[in-house]
Amino acid sequence: MSVEEIVDCLENGGVVLLPTDTVYGLAVSPNFDKSIDRLFALKRRPRNVNLPIMVASDDDLEPLGFEISESAWRLLRSPLIPGSITLALGFSSDYRPPWLAGRDEAAIRIPNDEQLLAVLRKAGPLLVTSANSHSADTPDNVQDILAQLDGAPDLAIDGGRLKTTASTLVNCRVDPPAIERLGVVPESEVLRYLNE
Repeated sequence: MSVEEIVDCLENGGVVLLPTDTVYGLAVSPNFDKSIDRLFALKRRPRNVNLPIMVASDDDLEPLGFEISESAWRLLRSPLIPGSITLALGFSSDYRPPWLAGRDEAAIRIPNDEQLLAVLRKAGPLLVTSANSHSADTPDNVQDILAQLDGAPDLAIDGGRLKTTASTLVNCRVDPPAIERLGVVPESEVLRYLNE
């Protein structure tokens, strides 16, 4: 499946199941309310559990209104990113795109996957969440994912069996930053770059 086909699906309001550098993800453009609704429905995800965001680079963050603390910059400029680390960021002002209205923070990630980064460069920031039913483990293959979801995505890209460990989540809104979910990146590596 080409990058152009994936982007075309997303830019026409589609939901895409695709491999990431961690687990399989479900992606939608934030510009289509109906796509976002479908993503929540596919996962049976409560609407009060916000969706994470993937971007192609840290250049995409400030235009979205994010406040980037010194600790967040340390991680963003470390060898851990792009990679399997997610940052919780707050906002620097009231300005933000309509699709981020009402949110106090968001989880953002820059994945270390060339195809996905190419999609993000062309499509812009995407809402991407693990491809599983809410609160269930994420299967390591497309067939089991499709069996678990409540419906089917518009496009499913089979990347073979993937590891099933999620990214490490670091809350950079607090000082000192707090590791809220241990995943692929160990705590020692996060602290190494935070303390440099």
